Amino acid sequence: MTVYGVFTSIMSRRKIYSFSASIIIVFLTWIVSANTNKKDDLTPVTKIALREVGNQILLYNQDSTSLILPIVKLEESKYELSFQNEFSLKPDILVAIVEKSFQAAALPDFYLVELIQSSDQQVAYSYEMKGDRESSIIPCLERLLPEGRYSLQVKFTGGVTSAINEKALLYSPAVVSLLLLTFSFKKSDPTPKEGSKCNDFIALGSFKFYPEQNKLVKGHSEISLSKKECEILTILTSNLNEVIKRDELTKRVWEDNGVFVGRSLDTFISKLRKILKEDSRVQLTNVHGVGYKLEISQ
Repeated sequence: MTVYGVFTSIMSRRKIYSFSASIIIVFLTWIVSANTNKKDDLTPVTKIALREVGNQILLYNQDSTSLILPIVKLEESKYELSFQNEFSLKPDILVAIVEKSFQAAALPDFYLVELIQSSDQQVAYSYEMKGDRESSIIPCLERLLPEGRYSLQVKFTGGVTSAINEKALLYSPAVVSLLLLTFSFKKSDPTPKEGSKCNDFIALGSFKFYPEQNKLVKGHSEISLSKKECEILTILTSNLNEVIKRDELTKRVWEDNGVFVGRSLDTFISKLRKILKEDSRVQLTNVHGVGYKLEISQ
């Protein structure tokens, strides 16, 4: 691999990692900002939903003329609904009306409802919704609340977070897929195995062998090889840890490529061995009477 190729590869990886990090930061920022925006946007929707709750309570009492007083925000995520006239109500009706109205308005389903007696500000009835009926606390559904002046207070106890979590769950698969893609890209570029070809070089211990360029590279050092040395080394690396017979090496390197002198192969092997001894893990050994073997220890 050329210096330019290495530089391009590194820059490509950096771009992918930077892009992935940017997406994650944007995703987290969106969740936080959505949380803030959700709180800000909750008030007008809640006031509409509570006014509908008040309307249904009065209609249940066959009252279609008395006023529903303005909805008051008591504190963060807590609201009060007040009435002009007295009424009576069964708790199960109250629970059903609030639940239906809040679902229609897509409000969070984690909230505390308290029916307050206007005369002494005592809680006449209360219940807590926690996402579903099974985990909610809803007591005394059948006990009729006597006629009186009441106000209804609602406090959202975790619905904002729940709503944001739903959004996060909706988009998180895309973010997870991006992370897995980045991770797989990183994993797909490991240190090459010994003898394996990576782009245009072959890894040999601490050496990089470039057959097309007739050279070995070790660190910042570049070693030029003769054509025959390169051909011999190519054959040996293609058969790593295997014995290559002298006759096969001779035939493949010298056949139709010039005159072969008896000691030519040994001379080139000796030169290669001298070069490769710079890394003790790379051994070019002579198997007596048979041939040569290139071995790389871990």
